[in-house]
Amino acid sequence: MTAEIINLNKVRKARERADREREAQENRIKFGQSKSERSLADAQHRKSQTELDRARRDDNRGSDDSDDIDPGTAS
Repeated sequence: MTAEIINLNKVRKARERADREREAQENRIKFGQSKSERSLADAQHRKSQTELDRARRDDNRGSDDSDDIDPGTAS
């Protein structure tokens, strides 16, 4: 009976890869959004901005005051 030979470098590297993958998974859960979630949020933001721009009132329309003219130059 002979023992199976183990390459310690391969074991160490496999353990480090597993640790990095576990940490990456935790970060994805903690901080990440899927691409579809990001694109949905971006589309909702653009739509709300468009609606706000359409609803914006132009304060200068219909104004009878002539605030544009400097009183010092008017004769």
